[in-house]
Amino acid sequence: MTAVAHAEGHGQDAHPPAAHKSSRVEAPLLGIYLFLASEAMLFGSFFAAYFFARVSAAPGEWPPEPFTLPVYLALLNTIILATSSFTIHWAVQSVKRNHRAGLVAGLGLTMLLGLTFLLIQGREYTRLGFAPKDGAFATTFFGLTGLHGLHVIVGLSLLSFAFVRAIRGHYSSTHHLGVEIPGIYWHFVDVMWIIVYTTVYVV
Repeated sequence: MTAVAHAEGHGQDAHPPAAHKSSRVEAPLLGIYLFLASEAMLFGSFFAAYFFARVSAAPGEWPPEPFTLPVYLALLNTIILATSSFTIHWAVQSVKRNHRAGLVAGLGLTMLLGLTFLLIQGREYTRLGFAPKDGAFATTFFGLTGLHGLHVIVGLSLLSFAFVRAIRGHYSSTHHLGVEIPGIYWHFVDVMWIIVYTTVYVV
C-alpha cells in the first residue's frame, strides 16, 4: 500500500508531524543569546589586551602622561545609554500589551538616545588630542571604545528596522520577536558600555 493510500485510508493528511522542541526557549531567542555569548568573548579579548597594556606600563597613574580622558563626558554618555535601556524595555512591554503608541515612542526614544551617544563619542574623539597610533594605551582605548561604538551602530540599525515595521503595524502581543531580539541586543550594548566606562574611565 502506498503512503498516500495509507494516509487516505486513515483519513489523515500527508503532512509530517510538528518537530519536537527540545528547548523551552524559542529558536530565535536562543540564537541571539548564543550570539551575544560570542560577542562577550570578543569584548573579553579586547579587555585582556587593555589590562595587559596597563600591567606592562611603568608604575604610576593611569592613563599615563600626557593622556587625559573626559571622565564626566563619558559619565553623561553612560547616563544616556542607561536611560535607553528603560526606553527599549518600555517598547518591548508595550508591544506585549498591544500598545502600539508606546512601542513606537519607546523605539524612537531609544534610537534618539543611541544617536546622541554616538555624536558625543565622536565629539570626544576629535578633542582627545591623541590617536590610536600613540602607544599601547591609545591603541587599546580606541579599540575598546571603537568596538563598542560599532555595536551601537549595529543596534541602531536593528532598531530602525523594528521602528519602521512598528509604524506599519507588523507587531502584536503574539508576534513581537522583531522587537524583542533588538531589545536584548541593545541591553547587551548598554551593559558592555557600563563595563567599558568603569574599566577605562574610572578604575
